[in-house]
Amino acid sequence: MNEYLSVAPEVQSALDEGRPVVALESTIISHGFPYPANVECALEAERNVRVGGAIPATVALLGGKLRVGLTPDDIEHLARAGDVEKASRRDIPVLLSAGRDGATTVAGTMLVAAMAGISVFATGGIGGVHRGAQESFDVSADLLELARTDVAVVCAGAKSILDLGLTLEVLETHGVPVLGYRTDEFPAFYTRSSGHGVDRRLDSAAEIAGVLRVRRDLGLAGGTVIANPIAVEHELDPEWLDGIIATSLARADELRIHGKEITPFLLGSIHELSGGASEAANKELVYSNARLAAAIASELAQAKG
Repeated sequence: MNEYLSVAPEVQSALDEGRPVVALESTIISHGFPYPANVECALEAERNVRVGGAIPATVALLGGKLRVGLTPDDIEHLARAGDVEKASRRDIPVLLSAGRDGATTVAGTMLVAAMAGISVFATGGIGGVHRGAQESFDVSADLLELARTDVAVVCAGAKSILDLGLTLEVLETHGVPVLGYRTDEFPAFYTRSSGHGVDRRLDSAAEIAGVLRVRRDLGLAGGTVIANPIAVEHELDPEWLDGIIATSLARADELRIHGKEITPFLLGSIHELSGGASEAANKELVYSNARLAAAIASELAQAKG
């Protein structure tokens, strides 16, 4: 265990004993929701992991350490502090060397989870190829992390503000399997369908765990995307949402917002224009992903036992 890694006793005990553990990100706390909804979402996601029979391990950078497993006070701090930076792979060494706090993105959480020996991670949605990337070359580091780091990521697809077709093309190029949980179609975060297919549909956590075991046995590098659509009762109307996204993209263009600032800006705009409906949907899909990730981690642990 390296000097920068600090794993909570409960998490380390579960790992040592071969019990299921699920990693959770912290960007959703510092940059995903306003206070106190961010605390509520983080704690409820952890509760859903426990309900599913696994131990939650929320990841963040705190006090010059890569923390795996946070206390409620830690979550409260991340939720209230206004200067917590997003921490992806490129940011982690800089933040650690300065003793700064950081909220891990999908890529950052995957990296730290792999260091700690955690193989399953639940998030809301992965990053991807931004619309207009043919000119901006704006492609999320999440996709490259999936190409290199052996962690299974349970998500509701990719955020619908992205170019989902190009996102799937990049994942295919890098050999990252996209498995649909009880769906033939890649979900679009707030909605169940995107018009794009998945590589394979699997209908149980046991089947998914079986694929993950074979990938590991073969020594294949990289992660796996497990696409879990938002429940029918919580999804937003696609046509209505498309109009909101178009307006939000126009706002971002007008204000010249780009790079790592564009996703939180767009999500905030969508929240405003949807009257809070997007926030409610976002929370529900996170909880659903936490439960599925716990079920998959439990299947993997049983196979080891």
